[in-house]
Amino acid sequence: MPRNFITHPSCAPEDLGTPLPDSPHATSVALPLWDHVVGYEEGRPEILQAMAVGYPRFVIHPIVARLFVDLETRFGQPGERCLAFPSRDASDRCADFLENRGWAVRQHHAEDGPGINVVFFSEEAALDGKSFWQHFGKIVSSRRAEALLESAATPEGGQAARRILRERIAKLTGESPDNVWLSPSGMASVSRALRLVQERTPAAKSIQLGFPYVDVLKIQTVSGPGSHFVPDYDLEKVEVLLKAEPICAIICEFPGNPLLRGCSLSALSKLARAYAVPLIVDDTPATYFNVQLFPYADLVATSLTKAFSGEGDVMAGALVLNQSSPFCEALTDGMKGAREDLLWDGDALVLEVNSRDFEARVAQTNRTAETLCDWLREHPAVAEIYYPKYTMKAAYDEVKRETGGYGSLFSIVLHNAAQHAPRFYDALRVSKGPSLGNNFTLACPYTLLAHFTELDWAESHGVSPNLVRVSVGLESIEDLKVRFAEALDAIG
Repeated sequence: MPRNFITHPSCAPEDLGTPLPDSPHATSVALPLWDHVVGYEEGRPEILQAMAVGYPRFVIHPIVARLFVDLETRFGQPGERCLAFPSRDASDRCADFLENRGWAVRQHHAEDGPGINVVFFSEEAALDGKSFWQHFGKIVSSRRAEALLESAATPEGGQAARRILRERIAKLTGESPDNVWLSPSGMASVSRALRLVQERTPAAKSIQLGFPYVDVLKIQTVSGPGSHFVPDYDLEKVEVLLKAEPICAIICEFPGNPLLRGCSLSALSKLARAYAVPLIVDDTPATYFNVQLFPYADLVATSLTKAFSGEGDVMAGALVLNQSSPFCEALTDGMKGAREDLLWDGDALVLEVNSRDFEARVAQTNRTAETLCDWLREHPAVAEIYYPKYTMKAAYDEVKRETGGYGSLFSIVLHNAAQHAPRFYDALRVSKGPSLGNNFTLACPYTLLAHFTELDWAESHGVSPNLVRVSVGLESIEDLKVRFAEALDAIG
């Protein structure tokens, strides 16, 4: 049954840098004040020193960092840094990525002793190495790093947990468990999908449709021949590109993050298939429970870190192949050729337990978020609420399940936002930090976190620098209304 959930208390200024939730494997971090976010992005020492953790693709988890130091000590050469990966293929791809940028690398593989695949490089190459870790997402989890550091045995039941997870996702999507591939993060699933279509047409660019989550676009610019960016969902522009040159895939989120917009997937799929181009959709903001994206999408990538888990204490992703896709045979061959069970046993066991009540939790957050958004829209201080019910209702309803809703994610922009957004954010008594889909409500100044060095570019595409994104949790609607009313009153 759905749970009532007390908001996590890490929203006071003194909670800066504490894990969200209170777990050694937390996937978010408390940034209680607007100035904390700015200070983090500016690299101010007093902010960075307070950060115990961060989102694990952006900030190396402290347990994983300890593993890297251990590997550097045991297997490295003087002055070398390293990254570790859950498979040889992942480490090979990191090595290729760095070598293509002019760096010398050295590898150490699992069969040589440490039980993990390691890429060594110079200090000067560290930023490019971090870029690969962030964008491609094939990370070593904190639980796996902990087990390696402690020389612990692999926990029993991991294979069975992965099987249950594939079956659970297959039931939700209507696909075969054999067409579900698990990964250590949502971005690992996106990068795997991109790899599949790039191998099918190696010289062809992709098309990014709609303003997406930051790394969904970034990975297309750092991997392969590049991407065409069509931020306004203009299918006529898409068709011009399809006519002009080979395209490896059209990629979109459903709905887009953070503007929660989108287009008709039936129309998009019809266009893509007319030109024999696969359609990749990231459904993380919507979730399997709310929408059925098959038969329109050919591949669906999802961050299981988010609502599927809910607890915010495990990283994972999934890629699901549409068995009725005209590209099914070719993509299946590619998937099997690179089949990697990169979701580690310990993480699979946690995710299996966390996701048992996935459907009930999403149903509850759907109702709460919709009621909260309807209420906020009427407040005189609110200029805009971005929520699928308002931003893309016809397109969303086309694929919305009978029992589904519009999701737990929305973004809010206030009148006089440059002045009012920081006051509102600072006064809002909910957890504040990156990520979404947690069982507790989580807010963040999304544009500052995702696009701090390109705010003008983001604003040129309609994304306000003062936008606050909110992921609604399992708290009661009455509780959340009180908290949001207090924050709105605080702006004066």
